[in-house]
Order: sequence, then structure tokens, then C-alpha cells
Amino acid sequence: MDEHTRDPSVSPPPGTSSPTGWLEDVDRWEHATLRKAVVHGVRLYNAGAFHESHDCFEAEWYNYGHGTTESAFAHGMVQVAAGAYKRIDFGNDDGLRSLFETALQYLHGVPRDYYGVDVLEVRTTLTNAIAEPSLIDDWQIPLDGERPTARSVDFEYAETLED
Repeated sequence: MDEHTRDPSVSPPPGTSSPTGWLEDVDRWEHATLRKAVVHGVRLYNAGAFHESHDCFEAEWYNYGHGTTESAFAHGMVQVAAGAYKRIDFGNDDGLRSLFETALQYLHGVPRDYYGVDVLEVRTTLTNAIAEPSLIDDWQIPLDGERPTARSVDFEYAETLED
């Protein structure tokens, strides 16, 4: 594990789940900063704060080298947030389609339950939204079997990324 992705303050997955990224034998996340970004980024996305969600995933994406699963996942999620932002904030369905097509390329091969995100549902939703963009209008990303929305701590985290 890279030292720059370690963060002892990041909680384990809830309940008995063991998503890809959770190291059960040592009781910690392989890359805790990625999990932190995922939690904040998903909650912000689900609250419609697409720009802030994008920032969470983008900041973490830079921690990993090209060709890693971590990089592909974070980059894909950047594209998901950007595509939703294009549609919801600007009515740009062509922009959504282009970004979602790219997101699908990045998310191809990422494990189904990656750092708590149901990547299979994300890929399915993106595929369907390319044909019918309105499908994402009320869609929320599943995390740890729920669809959590942002709290003040999530916005505070995103603000720290602007520095």
C-alpha cells in the first residue's frame, strides 16, 4: 500500500460487507483516501452536487498511476459526475452521452463492488442513459447497499480540495 493513500480515520464498511478494497485480514482499506473520496463523492452526487462530486473523485484519481484499477475507477466516476452535470445543469444530452461513453470505458473491468460502489449498477445505468438521458435525472449511486445523500461534512471535504 502506498503511504500517501493511508488514512486511519476512514471507517470500515458497514455490517458484514467486504467490498473490493477492504483488506479483511488486516482490517483496513487498501487505499483509505480512495474510500474517503468515494463516500464524499457519492453522497455529493446523490444530492445533485455534481461539480463537488467530480472534484472528490478527480483529486483522488491523481494518487494512482495510469493503468491501475484505482485510477480507472476514479477517472470513470469523474466522467459520471461530469456527464450528470452536463445534463442537469446545462441540458446537454450530447455532452452526457460522450462523457458516459468514456466513463464506461474506464469502468470496464472494475470489480462489481468497488470500495462500496455498486459498479455493475453504475455501468448499467450509464448504458441505458446513453439511449435515454432522462434516466439519470433522479438516479442515485448505490454505496454500501444504500443511496446516501450529502451532509455538511461532505461539502466541507469538497471545499478542502479547492485549495
